[in-house]
Amino acid sequence: MLDPISLAAITTVLGTVGMGMANEAGKWAWESAGGLVRRIAGREVAAPTTAEQLTAVAQLVHERVRSDPQLAHAWSLFAQGVRMSGADAGVGSRSGRPRLPASTRFFTDRQDALKLLDKEASRTFDGSPRVALLHGQEGMGTSTLAVHWGWRQADRFPDGQLYADLRGPGAIDTGAVLSSLLRQLGLPDEEIPPSAEDRIDRFRRHVADRRLLLVLDHAQSAAQIRPLLASAPGVFTVVVTRRPFTGVDALPVQVGPLGKRDAVRLLTDLVGKPAITAAKAALPSVLERCGGSPYALRAAAPRLSVRTVEVRPVPDRDPVRAAADDSYRLLPPEAARLYRLNGLYDWPAFGAAAAARAADIEESEAARLLEELADALLLERTDTGRYHYRPVVRAHAEAAAAATDGIAACSAAVSRTIEGYLHLAVGAAQAALPESWRVPSGTSPVAYADRGEAVSALATEARNLVQAVHAAEEFGEWNAVVRLCQALWPLQLKAGHHDVLLPALRIGVRTADTRLPGTRAAGALHAQLAHTLAELRRWDEAEPEALAAARDERAAGHVRGHASAVEFLGLLRLRQWRWQEAYDCFEEAYGILDGIGPEDEGAGDLPRARALLERHRGRALRGLGRRDEARERLERALRFFRESGEAYNTARALTDLAEIRLDGSEFAQALPLIDEAIAALAKEKAAYQLAHLRALRERCLNADGPQG
Repeated sequence: MLDPISLAAITTVLGTVGMGMANEAGKWAWESAGGLVRRIAGREVAAPTTAEQLTAVAQLVHERVRSDPQLAHAWSLFAQGVRMSGADAGVGSRSGRPRLPASTRFFTDRQDALKLLDKEASRTFDGSPRVALLHGQEGMGTSTLAVHWGWRQADRFPDGQLYADLRGPGAIDTGAVLSSLLRQLGLPDEEIPPSAEDRIDRFRRHVADRRLLLVLDHAQSAAQIRPLLASAPGVFTVVVTRRPFTGVDALPVQVGPLGKRDAVRLLTDLVGKPAITAAKAALPSVLERCGGSPYALRAAAPRLSVRTVEVRPVPDRDPVRAAADDSYRLLPPEAARLYRLNGLYDWPAFGAAAAARAADIEESEAARLLEELADALLLERTDTGRYHYRPVVRAHAEAAAAATDGIAACSAAVSRTIEGYLHLAVGAAQAALPESWRVPSGTSPVAYADRGEAVSALATEARNLVQAVHAAEEFGEWNAVVRLCQALWPLQLKAGHHDVLLPALRIGVRTADTRLPGTRAAGALHAQLAHTLAELRRWDEAEPEALAAARDERAAGHVRGHASAVEFLGLLRLRQWRWQEAYDCFEEAYGILDGIGPEDEGAGDLPRARALLERHRGRALRGLGRRDEARERLERALRFFRESGEAYNTARALTDLAEIRLDGSEFAQALPLIDEAIAALAKEKAAYQLAHLRALRERCLNADGPQG
């Protein structure tokens, strides 16, 4: 067993606590670690944000505890609780192996490529990752080949098959991809580390002893996929890309056009031999026009089976675009119009409601037409019942819209889509947090039954909402930019998704600073951006945003918003282990609240706001080692939360008080506080907080050794 006060063990504990900050219990543990580090060092120590800084803090702790039995005992008890928390305690574990998307029914040729994949997957492991780079032009079936091979070799990977689609508007953020992969591995959101660096480490640890296939589809660069590669002996990674790139040590596997014989075989599989025979005269032209592209052949197949094929000149361009043009020309007018107008912007995955807005038609009619477009292979269906365009096909739709509908109609279609997403977001935000002054005001035609449904709707549409912010900025719809970003607040607060939302929030802040400086809206957006940056552990970036939020709220005369921004800055200081500065912020926020009169906005919230600040002041004082003063502040907060019946905040205050007792090795006094906190959370969905409390309880029950 590893010595708990060895340098390796201390480094591991600090790293584990840092990774666990995605949930409230993890933040508690981080604050406790900071307070203990300060106590051990005898001075304030800045919270580490990089691997090098964490190693330096661990070395400092190691040097002190190995020469002081009391400090060594305190650290050992803390470390025991860390090992018992989070994933090690089985919180949030999920069963089931991850699986690839469904494979296609008809598959032909590619024997050479399949053999190369077999060879790389079975290569004797020599420490270098097993990686294959499938590359070919769009429509050549590279993704289909990867998925087909993966299902054919499913028994080779008993721990499952991971899949990540890296396409989308711009390069998909590495942190967001890692979040998706960790979820597929069974990690709930509350256990996914906040920073990309920690996610890489967690991902590689999780796959280290597993036999897995990882398919990275539509990769764009070596830099994008390099953090996703694992050198684990049981992991085989298949990277799918349109063009080969250097910078990754991988086996290249080129996927070119199908030969004539295999192209005919695929068409025969799709439509049957009689249809092929009937179209014999036109078949050579069809094959030449399709250029060996499996996509183009599949798109042409329905025309072979229902009519005499129109022989058109072979285009001097991409066969995918040619196939899209052929299918488009056969569409009825209403389907063709929907295809054009819905393809004007790169929406990640859309449903009937968004498509109906673009074409200004009924949702039921849009649903029917989307199915027709998908059947014609002009749209692809997703696993969630939505749709998206292939990039080349969308480019064709956009060009067709410009030529057919004109600039005014195209702009109106995108504006209607933005408006639809705005209505959805505002309605969901108001239903998810009806009591919050941060969500945008006004009415929305979209309603939700309860908070859970509203948050779920925001989460489902998160990527589309971010893209709507991009579109609104591009089209100069500044009010939509601001309101869309404000409507993201419940999603940030209740469900995270910080990696996904960050680009939109940056646009919102940029717009507010340019168009609405010194307003409540600007202050709110700076606060939202600060919150997301803090959750991602990008504290140096979060700090100026929090200061800007306070500046704008003060300039706008919004006292409650000003106090909230200063309070947030104090909470940020707690995470940075800057205890005195945190305390000063909470003191300042308390004083700002005095500016709210009995009839002013927010007057009804004052008692609760002050109770929360009392608790925060207690936390800061605990970090400073001023335990008696901290206990006094926390007991004031506890009285309010008990009287108001707030079970969750009651439990939080009780936990803070218990940890102060534990700081002083007062185990007998801490135990009843912990038991009361556990009882208070009995009816709450607070699995991680309960796991943390049970770990504290074990510390009380198992405590022995030097005290003081």
